[in-house]
Amino acid sequence: MKSKKCIVFLWVLAILPLILTAAVYSRLPEQIPMQWGIDGEISRYGGKGEIWMIGGLGPFLALLFQFLPSLDPKKRSYEQFQIYYEAFALVTEAFFAVVTGLILAETMKPGTVSMGRAVSALVGLLILFIGYILGKVKTNFFLGIRTPWTLSDPEVWDRTHRLGGILFSAAGLAAVIAALFLPEAAAFWVLMGGIGIAALIPVVMSCIWYRSRKEDKNTAE
Repeated sequence: MKSKKCIVFLWVLAILPLILTAAVYSRLPEQIPMQWGIDGEISRYGGKGEIWMIGGLGPFLALLFQFLPSLDPKKRSYEQFQIYYEAFALVTEAFFAVVTGLILAETMKPGTVSMGRAVSALVGLLILFIGYILGKVKTNFFLGIRTPWTLSDPEVWDRTHRLGGILFSAAGLAAVIAALFLPEAAAFWVLMGGIGIAALIPVVMSCIWYRSRKEDKNTAE
């Protein structure tokens, strides 16, 4: 990551869950909800110390986001989509900060938040954002739809990611609408089904497009 301002914001968002946890930790019960079913009901409790593991994801991800581009063999590609990479890092950190806040809020005041609906909506927004940036991402080994065929051909990469951007945007929008208007269980399946379709179709098409281009090259020769 090149922008110093972005790095500062990244680390502020990364440590925010730890700050929130530290602020209320003494008031947490010994057992806190850690998992919810598709109907929004709590399916697993854990010791309150587990909340530190969730909060710790922020700094761990911040380190990855900051240093992964320098480890990527295709690190020069990041210059072509740097602003979108940095935006993805910030949005992801913000996502985990909000999720941590929701868990803490639901722990301290049960029933305050409909967790199933809230998480479906949040993940839907994240998927929608991924769809927005996906078509701008250039060839790399860490971010995007990385198949043997997209990594082998820049044109296949671009076509696959343009298609993926449309599908992920549609899946994210559908998930947000479902989270707002459908029962929690139905919203969950809309979310999972949308992600599955949006992830599978570009993978299949990348193979088809790669084989087609290879055949065209062989014919031309």
